[in-house]
Amino acid sequence: MLGAAGGSAAVYGMSSGAVLALRAAAAGLPVTRLALFEPPFHSGHDDRLTRARAYNTELTGLLADGRRGDALALFMEGVGMPREMVAQARNSPMWAALEALAPTLAYDSAVMDDARGGAMPEALIARVSAPALVVDGGDSPAWMRDTARRVAALLPAGTHRTLDGQSHDVAPEVLAPVLADFLA
Repeated sequence: MLGAAGGSAAVYGMSSGAVLALRAAAAGLPVTRLALFEPPFHSGHDDRLTRARAYNTELTGLLADGRRGDALALFMEGVGMPREMVAQARNSPMWAALEALAPTLAYDSAVMDDARGGAMPEALIARVSAPALVVDGGDSPAWMRDTARRVAALLPAGTHRTLDGQSHDVAPEVLAPVLADFLA
């Protein structure tokens, strides 16, 4: 898109979108500023690396078999949605629309590098030279907050900020002024 538009851009990404934004900046795209909300990298110190690999394998198989609903349920449970809520979602009117998007989960998994465990690519992050703001929610799980701080520390021009009272489902009215201030 930057090539077609003929210039550079400030980029914001949330969750795996933050990882995509980091990868774009590290690849040398003309990113002038980078704002990231809770990039969900995994550390090498727990079983999340193994779970990421298993998730990728199972997701790939389900999508190859055309089992979009099961792939979507796998994702939802993987990010912490209780099975009971997933079962309710399957019976909701929105399920068909969500199921139609299930193939995009493969792209998300590829961005996260789940096939290799989804570990934090420290060398890649260190190559990003654009000024960067990494934000987390004060009510997010400790591992997400720790990851945000680590990413900010690895970025040569990185800063970190916590939004008190927010979680991974950050309120737009809380996040927007922070982004506007940084990206201005």
